[in-house]
Amino acid sequence: MIIRAYDPAEAAVVRNVLTRAFGQQDEADLVEALREKGDIALELVAEHKKKVVGHVALSRMVAPEGWLALAPVSTDPKMQKKGIAGALCQMAMQYANAPVVVLGDPVFYGRLGFDFARTARLKSPFPIKATGLFAPELTEEKPALELVYASPFLG
Repeated sequence: MIIRAYDPAEAAVVRNVLTRAFGQQDEADLVEALREKGDIALELVAEHKKKVVGHVALSRMVAPEGWLALAPVSTDPKMQKKGIAGALCQMAMQYANAPVVVLGDPVFYGRLGFDFARTARLKSPFPIKATGLFAPELTEEKPALELVYASPFLG
């Protein structure tokens, strides 16, 4: 498997992976809206046998300034449970060079280094108990900040 930068020529292929991975089009629509608004900081794909089998996006947060949101992460249903999503997330976080928040399963994302206890004082439009923070360079143990996501996240 190879993890590499997303190529805009792969938009339809990535949309297909996202739609099949989530069983709906909402996440694919979200990625397209983030792209259109210029909110994506990084997109990576996982390739297996010259076929795109996974995707991850990091988008810029409105606030706190400089923070990123990791979402969505997807893997082709036929390739799930092979570590692809984890590898995509880890590569994205290596490139992030900024605090990253994620909304998702604390067990899965906790294994990748996201801390769900540190988010207790954050304010978010999404459930804070399902929000993890990856910010090794952030010295404040439990920052009291408001998370403002890029507008496509809010509908």
